[in-house]
Amino acid sequence: HRLSMRQTHRAGEKTFVDYAGQKPHLVDPTTGEVIEVELFVGVLGASNYTFAEATRTQQLPDWLGSHARMFHFFGGVSTAVVCDQLKTGVTVPCRYEPGLHRTFEEFAAHVGTTILPARPKKPRDKGKVEVAVQVAERWILARLRNERFFALGALNARIAELLEDLNQRRMRQYAASRRELFERLDRPALRPLPTTPFVYGEWKRATLNVDYHVEIDHHY
Repeated sequence: HRLSMRQTHRAGEKTFVDYAGQKPHLVDPTTGEVIEVELFVGVLGASNYTFAEATRTQQLPDWLGSHARMFHFFGGVSTAVVCDQLKTGVTVPCRYEPGLHRTFEEFAAHVGTTILPARPKKPRDKGKVEVAVQVAERWILARLRNERFFALGALNARIAELLEDLNQRRMRQYAASRRELFERLDRPALRPLPTTPFVYGEWKRATLNVDYHVEIDHHY
């Protein structure tokens, strides 16, 4: 038998984040082209309280923006964030000591949390968000299947409505809704939000030329 340790989720301790495999889409109002976008999902470990939003890409500005809006949605910050080893946030994939993107580290320090990348090919490390993504695909994306959106803001407004319904839905296993458990468990234990917004910046590697001028490498 393959053994696995059951995770115990303490209130306010961990937020699990990931992108859904299924993607929502927009329609270009001029050409009618269908444009796939990303669905970011975050879930608090103790209460299963869920956040979701659509973004254009998985690039660093969208990745960090989703984290900032997620914590604002929660009204506080968890002690740690567990994420997959996506190239967006993890520059050096490793089972034991992964290297984080410098801007991602700065964001974590600004909001007062710690980043814990899950081990590669170990979905049980982030089982909470694996389930949350499936729930979001079932209760949010499936209900958007026959709806058309021409702007990201309109799509996210509709996702917010469905998300409210999801968090209010009573879970038979817990005999309570995600929101009820959130108010009881996670919310009192979350750290306060930072008083100033995070200032996004990008780090680039520079080389010194023979004439002492600095050359910036613009390749990403």
